[in-house]
Amino acid sequence: MAYTIDHHPCEDSPRLGAMTLHPEPESVPRARRWFRKFIAPYNPACSIDDCALMISELVTNAMLHGRPEGAWMVRVEWFREGTSLRVEVHNPGCPANVRLRRPDADEAHGRGLLLVDSLAASWHSGPSRFGGTVVSFVMADAWPA
Repeated sequence: MAYTIDHHPCEDSPRLGAMTLHPEPESVPRARRWFRKFIAPYNPACSIDDCALMISELVTNAMLHGRPEGAWMVRVEWFREGTSLRVEVHNPGCPANVRLRRPDADEAHGRGLLLVDSLAASWHSGPSRFGGTVVSFVMADAWPA
């Protein structure tokens, strides 16, 4: 199966990189590995571990909740916006389905967005420019001003 990685080492480009993943379990650790590898040259000051964890949660949610009409992929992109890092996860699901839950202690699932909400400076969900849904998070002060 083909996976794609778009890596833009050019400092002028706000998009630092992107990856397209098949909706399968191996894509979650693959997304973490690729993000770590391709963000490293930019040396962000924010926690790469926190970013990788949030990417894992959002890719998992994209695979679990995406509602494709045909074959589809999960797309992850990351951008430098001034001093911040913004990461987007795109899937073909409906934007109205994204919501922050507060699960009971005995529930095994439902904490992904709660984790993103607690670690990121901000997060957002809405329609994706590729169709479907995008969920993004921002890490403030990733680079000096």
